[in-house]
Amino acid sequence: MIHNYTMPTSARDFMYKVYGWMSVALAATAAIAYYIGSTPAMYTPILQNKILFFGIMIAQLAIVVFLQWKIKSLTYTEAVIAFLSYAALTGITLSTIFLVYTMASIYTAFLITAGLFAIMSAYGYLTNADLSSMGSFLVMGLFGIILAMFVNMWFQSPLANYYISLVAVGIFTLLTAYDVQKLKRLAESMMVDPETKQKMAIIGALTLYLDFINLFLNLLQVMGKKRD
Repeated sequence: MIHNYTMPTSARDFMYKVYGWMSVALAATAAIAYYIGSTPAMYTPILQNKILFFGIMIAQLAIVVFLQWKIKSLTYTEAVIAFLSYAALTGITLSTIFLVYTMASIYTAFLITAGLFAIMSAYGYLTNADLSSMGSFLVMGLFGIILAMFVNMWFQSPLANYYISLVAVGIFTLLTAYDVQKLKRLAESMMVDPETKQKMAIIGALTLYLDFINLFLNLLQVMGKKRD
């Protein structure tokens, strides 16, 4: 059920910042991915150097862990730099989708992702249903997906990969609503100084950014048409 609820101004401003920074990061990722993916002089040396490519992926993971663990000791500027650095590195790794999938598939998957994300964000923001009970289920689902992906690395089954991605689409769709509601409740209850609130908005933006990117990639796996 959805109800007519008006958030306090400070909490609403917090959510605006979350979505604002998420949008900036997505725009940066998309621009970098498209530029590299359409420029052979850029993507060729990256793809040919496996150590560099996997090094970038490890750096992405390290930044996420670093932001989550060190956010209290970072300045707001440092948090912003780390977040945008992550978005830029993600753009580099995502550039490979332009070599694998048709442009029509990428655009379609992006539009569907944006639509699903908007619907689930609105639901998580407006519903009076308590979504917190989904948390443990979604976490177990994420671990299950990760485990299944590692197992399928050995078997290399396209059918298994399809179903893993299909389940992942469901998990990240629900996770979007769950995370939005969690951020809204955090915004309503925060009693912190302005800089800490700004840093928490960066963490919130990272959370929703990851939901969006993972939803997009799994939708692309499910419905994307590969290049000949």
